[in-house]
Amino acid sequence: MDGSADALTLERITLDQVMLPLKAPFETSYGRELERRFYVVGVHADGISGYAETVATDEPLYSEETNQTVHHVIVDLLAPRLFAGPIVQPEDVGRRFRPFRGNRMAKAALEMAVWDWFARRAGIPLHQLLGGSRTDIPVGVSIGIQPTTADLVALARDFWAQGYRRLKIKIRPGMDIVPLAAVREALPDTPIMADANSAYTLDQLPLLKELDQLDLMMVEQPLAEDDIIDHATLQRAIQTPVCLDESIRTREDARKAIEIAACRVINIKPGRVGGFAEARAIHDIAAAHGIPVWCGGMLESGIGRAGNLHLTTLANFVLPGDTSASDRYFAEDLIDPPFRLTDRGTLMVPTGPGIGVAPDGARLQRYRTGHEEIQPR
Repeated sequence: MDGSADALTLERITLDQVMLPLKAPFETSYGRELERRFYVVGVHADGISGYAETVATDEPLYSEETNQTVHHVIVDLLAPRLFAGPIVQPEDVGRRFRPFRGNRMAKAALEMAVWDWFARRAGIPLHQLLGGSRTDIPVGVSIGIQPTTADLVALARDFWAQGYRRLKIKIRPGMDIVPLAAVREALPDTPIMADANSAYTLDQLPLLKELDQLDLMMVEQPLAEDDIIDHATLQRAIQTPVCLDESIRTREDARKAIEIAACRVINIKPGRVGGFAEARAIHDIAAAHGIPVWCGGMLESGIGRAGNLHLTTLANFVLPGDTSASDRYFAEDLIDPPFRLTDRGTLMVPTGPGIGVAPDGARLQRYRTGHEEIQPR
């Protein structure tokens, strides 16, 4: 795709601020969420619209980015770069944004919407443009910290009975070995992993070594969100595979982490690493070194879930991700029909052009808390 006739000359960008209530509170080591606040980003030209969503939160807990910073960066810095001239191919977006450091969540939302636009323009599903081929994606589910171990075990049993292929259990100090052991005892043959969201340090190495007794698939991001050195020390000390999430922001982070053996698995979230192009590059580096990857979730609506599913059609996404069915988190999604779990424990990749879904107008209106349009200056 390198002809100017196929280029995108943006006419406008839309930002719809949305609040979707969660069916139940979702608690991690860094906080408790009752609702999901985000922006649905649209890029519009030639009668075609491409969509994506932001993954930041209101407070800088998971990431230094917030909904407020994402809005500022998109409106005041990134949008003018996109309006500066025709975009010949989706990869051009990352090159235009390169002078601005960080702010990957803001960059990702626009970049991913542009990818959707190009795929819709070509009349093909996004995964074909990305280079993927699968259409049926095995998925797991993420379970937040629960009030009691009994509550956790009941939820784990329920999700496993629904057909999910893997259970991820959120942990923090004091809510780790005992609840994990209880789930393992209740479901002895179930693939289980733990996600710490940077809640531990190497001072707690004796405790982390106890994870080896639980036959876990992996422990995700146990140490600091900006660290790979201590993770390498940890991986040498435990048998359980370490998975890096927050520490892998770029393809260079992935290369360095792999070179020092800081992990045996990588979680790739396109909305966190700057978009599809960077996510694909991280995937390729991991594949070249025999490191399996999977796609984590950020409590996305169906717009973000669709993008994640298309990304996970790439060959090295060999582990079930967090892109669970819409009804895992929301009573009503922004898309209609929502994503539903098949009897095979999978989600089907949409087959229509682009990401294959779009915001339902009535639902978007119902949950929208703000709307603005950005046009060339």
